[in-house]
Amino acid sequence: MESPAAAFTLAYVVLAVCFVFPPDEFHSAGLTVQSLLGGWLGSEDAAFVQYHLRRGTGTLLAHALLPLGYYVGMCFAAPEKQLCSFYQAPDSWRIFFMLAVVAPTVAGLLVYYWSQNDWNNHPLVRMISLYALPQSGWRAVASSINTEFRRIDKFATGAPGARVIVTDTWIMKVTTYSLHVAQQQDIHLTVVDSRQHELLPDSNMPAQFLTIRVASINPHVKSFDIRLNSTEYGELREKLHAPIRNAANVVIHQSLSDLFLETFTTMVEMNQTYAVPSNQELEPCIGCMQINANVKLLKNCQEPHEGECQQCYCRPMWCVTCMGKWFASRQDQQHPETWLSSHVPCPTCRAKFCILDVCVIR
Repeated sequence: MESPAAAFTLAYVVLAVCFVFPPDEFHSAGLTVQSLLGGWLGSEDAAFVQYHLRRGTGTLLAHALLPLGYYVGMCFAAPEKQLCSFYQAPDSWRIFFMLAVVAPTVAGLLVYYWSQNDWNNHPLVRMISLYALPQSGWRAVASSINTEFRRIDKFATGAPGARVIVTDTWIMKVTTYSLHVAQQQDIHLTVVDSRQHELLPDSNMPAQFLTIRVASINPHVKSFDIRLNSTEYGELREKLHAPIRNAANVVIHQSLSDLFLETFTTMVEMNQTYAVPSNQELEPCIGCMQINANVKLLKNCQEPHEGECQQCYCRPMWCVTCMGKWFASRQDQQHPETWLSSHVPCPTCRAKFCILDVCVIR
């Protein structure tokens, strides 16, 4: 049988990971630093910069206390180890206890150093002070950022711990412990990477995520990367004053149909292929007239007389791209999560088919 110490260790590790990287369930239950310290943090809308200054500080302290919390919990989960008595505890646990005490102590001293001189030592304050005029301080810059954040026309995307916010003057990235800030007039933006996800767990739809590097011409402002769904790329560009260079030569899919078409093609290539009879000549696709027809509809998803799909007797007349566009055009645009599993009529004979019935010609 599993020991209480092992069960506690497993449960604590899972809870600690979820506390550091909170999933949606933890956000809903209020088990995040932002929720637990809400009274001290104040309102993000009222004072955006000050809120994230305190949030990053509070998060650092809370995470630094996790090892000590584990040690205290083990005192009750494993009383036979005598962890409550430092001198009677095993040597390995005494070392762990000292490290668990050192972590929040160092974090506390660091926070104390940051708070001195009106928080002028804090990394966030130092960064936004670079944009302050000689006769004004960092609070003037913070006031400008706070004012623009309250406007409803800002661009904002991402999870609570990794948000991207773009206002008329500023581009900002929220991370677990910090806030990156850059002024739009001083930055160069470059698409450096693209990742394709066939299916998102929350929407059951494909997605392309772009990584864009934000580099300031000010050498004292550290570069940072922002990540967003390609469908939001157009909205981001509308809010930016500077152009975005595509250094990685990424093909950016800015619509849901583009993303679906790529996934449709990938799934069709995994289906059973179709061998064209030797006496049959392929003709140009009647959809685009650019390439020869390269797909044939054959009922492969179920037995011939089972299910909603029907046998199509049309000769090959379409390319996979045009067939994919036809498939997407017949879907409920308000429910993209159903597209991959739906059935549509053949564009020529109206026999119903699904993605599994689309066969590439070999």
